[in-house]
Amino acid sequence: MARSTDAQKADRLNAAHRLLARGQSVGEAALSLSRQFAMSRRQAYRYIEEAQLIGRPVPVVETATAVTFKLPPSLVDAVRARAAAEGTTISDMVSRALRAFLGEAGGNG
Repeated sequence: MARSTDAQKADRLNAAHRLLARGQSVGEAALSLSRQFAMSRRQAYRYIEEAQLIGRPVPVVETATAVTFKLPPSLVDAVRARAAAEGTTISDMVSRALRAFLGEAGGNG
């Protein structure tokens, strides 16, 4: 079975949080979650447990789309080196640079 994407995980954690916030018991919330997302009760309990630990809704991460474009090799080398030095990914660096260029605030991916 395939792993959930970050967006799916956030959606499921937020659903678990909402169920608990409405006053459902852990068992009721797990049953609702397992039905809503067609998952096992065991997996639903894991989401409920994690939602309880976090204690608040989590931000839903926007999914990423692959984009291909050409850059001079020296620029690619510089971006790779900078990403490695900062301990981040090239995707994250490019996303931050483009957001800054476009004047948008924050966000990942």
